[in-house]
Amino acid sequence: MEEKKKKSIGFNIIKSDPTEGHGGFGVGALSLDNVSPVIIDVDAGDAIIDVGAMHARSVVEKGIKFLKTKEEVPNAKPYWLVWVTIDRKQEGPYYAGVTACEMTVDREIRRGYKSLPEHVNRMDKSIKRQIIVDHMDSRSKGILTDFLKNHDAGMWERSEEKLKTDLQG
Repeated sequence: MEEKKKKSIGFNIIKSDPTEGHGGFGVGALSLDNVSPVIIDVDAGDAIIDVGAMHARSVVEKGIKFLKTKEEVPNAKPYWLVWVTIDRKQEGPYYAGVTACEMTVDREIRRGYKSLPEHVNRMDKSIKRQIIVDHMDSRSKGILTDFLKNHDAGMWERSEEKLKTDLQG
């Protein structure tokens, strides 16, 4: 029996500017090359990068019909979708934008809750180098902190103080 290897997906590091030099189409446009969606499973206590979330097709979201209020899905498991934007300083890459969105899923009834406008707006705010994580519960903040530190301690160290204080209190 062949063992399946788990595919390791890392953060997208900024590529060179594709519009550099020619000043034509796309100049000034935001690039999604440096944004990675991180899904936090609060109950399991872990976080993974799932690029499917870029188009609302993460493993957690597939096959789920999302409803407008949390109350419509009372037995749902809590998740966070965290948009992490990587930028580069002279010293090296760092976590420049980190924004979190709430999401719940009840696999049994294939229903869940999320606010799509909030998810889109938070991705935009992450791209614009904002930190919005202070509304997360302390357990989830701890999971995200550990994930970011373990992924690349150097990027964590080079990140803005606001990220560290908002996550670690």
